[in-house]
Amino acid sequence: MPPVTRRRVLESGAARCRDVSPLLRLEAVCKRYRATGAPVLDGLSLELAAGEFLAVMGESGAGKSTLLNIIAGLDRPDSGRVLFEGTELNDLDDDALTRLRRARVGFIFQAFHILPYLTVLQNVTLPLELLGAPAAERTSRASSLLERCGMGGLAQSYPRELSGGELQRIAIARALVHEPALVLADEPTGNLDADTAGQILLLLRAQLRTTSAAAILITHSPAAARMADRRLRLQAGQLQPEPP
Repeated sequence: MPPVTRRRVLESGAARCRDVSPLLRLEAVCKRYRATGAPVLDGLSLELAAGEFLAVMGESGAGKSTLLNIIAGLDRPDSGRVLFEGTELNDLDDDALTRLRRARVGFIFQAFHILPYLTVLQNVTLPLELLGAPAAERTSRASSLLERCGMGGLAQSYPRELSGGELQRIAIARALVHEPALVLADEPTGNLDADTAGQILLLLRAQLRTTSAAAILITHSPAAARMADRRLRLQAGQLQPEPP
C-alpha cells in the first residue's frame, strides 16, 4: 500500500531510506480538563522518528490516554501543534482525520476490541477492506501476518474460542496488516499475565521491526517499557526521560 508523499534521502551504502524530518512532532501542546480548567498536557513537546518504539509511562490520570487521543486526531489540543508526516492535524477536518487514521495509523487496545461475530481472518482483514484492497490481497496479507504471529492455524476460529493472549496477537496483526506508519498501543498487556505479556511485547517489537512502523506504547509496567527503544514519563503535563 503506497505511503503518503514524504521527503526521503538514500543512506550512503544502504538499500533503505530514512526520513529527513520526524514522523511525528508535537509542539507546545496544551490540553485542559473541561470541567475544572486544570492542565492535563502543559506545553508538551515530542518528536518520534520513523521506526522508533517509544514507551510512555505515568500514573493513572496523568493524561496518557489524552495524549494518545490527540496524537491520533481523536481529540484536539487547546493550543500547540501536532504534525504527522509533515501534515498539521489541526488543518484537517474530521473526515480527513478519519482517512488519515484508516490508512496510516494502527491501534492496539487493552480490551482487544476484536469483533466477536467475525472470524480471526475476517477481523485481521478489516483494515484492508476499509481501504478498498482487493479480496485476494486482503486474504494473502492477513494470512501471512497471522502465520508470523503464530495464529495461522486459527484463522477460521471465532474470538470466543480464544485465550486473552491469542486475542491480543490478533489485535497486533490487525493493527499492522495495512502497514501503518504509526502504531498506538494503549496498555495492550494490561489484561494479561506476566509471561503472556512478555511474549506479546516480544512479538510486537519483532513485527514493528519487520514493517518499519513507529510505535507509542502506553503502559504502567516498567518491564513492558523496557521493551521500547526509548522511555518517557508523563508527569505534570510534561514528558520527562524515564531513568534506566
